[in-house]
Amino acid sequence: MSDSPVALLSTNHIGFRQRLVEQSRAFGALAALLLMIVILAFVAPNFWSLRNMLNIVDQGTVLGIIALGMTAVIITGGIDLSVGSVLALSTMTLGWLSHGGGMPMVVAIAVSIAVGTACGVINGLAVTFGRLPPFIATLAMMSIARGLANLITNGKQIIGYPDWFYNLSSDRHFGFLSVTALGLVVVYVIGWLGLQYRRSGRAVYAIGGGVEVARLAGIQVKRVIIGVYAISGLLCALGGIVLASRLDSSQPTAGDGYELDAIAAVVIGGASLSGGKGRLSGTIVGVFIMGVLKNGLNLLGVSPFVQKVVIGLVIAGAVMFDVMRKKED
Repeated sequence: MSDSPVALLSTNHIGFRQRLVEQSRAFGALAALLLMIVILAFVAPNFWSLRNMLNIVDQGTVLGIIALGMTAVIITGGIDLSVGSVLALSTMTLGWLSHGGGMPMVVAIAVSIAVGTACGVINGLAVTFGRLPPFIATLAMMSIARGLANLITNGKQIIGYPDWFYNLSSDRHFGFLSVTALGLVVVYVIGWLGLQYRRSGRAVYAIGGGVEVARLAGIQVKRVIIGVYAISGLLCALGGIVLASRLDSSQPTAGDGYELDAIAAVVIGGASLSGGKGRLSGTIVGVFIMGVLKNGLNLLGVSPFVQKVVIGLVIAGAVMFDVMRKKED
């Protein structure tokens, strides 16, 4: 019988083994991050300075927020290629409404978040009811959102925000913590609690493990998938707001390449592109691996063109490792 002591022991053993493997992957990524930090501390000038460490955290805030949503999407077995473009559309909406539209900043922020969330919902509807592969659905949204971001101001950037908005990312409380960095911590805590302890979070993992099995278990698969893409869009908008605060401007080219960085961070952190596996603790480590790598290459004076080659190799290596890991499982 399936509930016999032997069967239960076997099931518990398999579950324990899977948790052990996932933890070892997370520790592996953390070890790689620490090793990278130690090496760059010796070879890159001023890398270990407090100012540079804070700079890495600030630069990782936007990618970290986006990667949180990407983690949930990838766990379901999907992909979101539109995150950078949705970020750009949201930040341009913020600038256009607050400058050209004369709206109060709080209202403009709320509308920009609504725009990002709406883009995510459309992605989810295209995947579920439209039955488009996530790659195609989000690729289409990537083009649409980027086009709209440029159309709003005919490709021109919007410069200058209220001092209080700029201070959200520039002022450091207790000497090191900005409001935007604190926001990253808050959204990750909320995301971790949601994925680990909420029924909807467990449903995300179940869908990634097998859509049909999840459906037979009574999970509203379409609703969950739409919700996941909506959250991804919302977080893209939040990332766009943080980026606008950091740069004190909104630019239609914002977020270019962020989709690849987010996917790389999630995969490096231990998530599987086939779905069903992934942890936010691993994702944040992946985010800082990407951030430390880019920062170190800049300090070493490596050409931006060479940096793109290096980042591309890292992404290819992460995906290859994921494929090899899946074969071992």
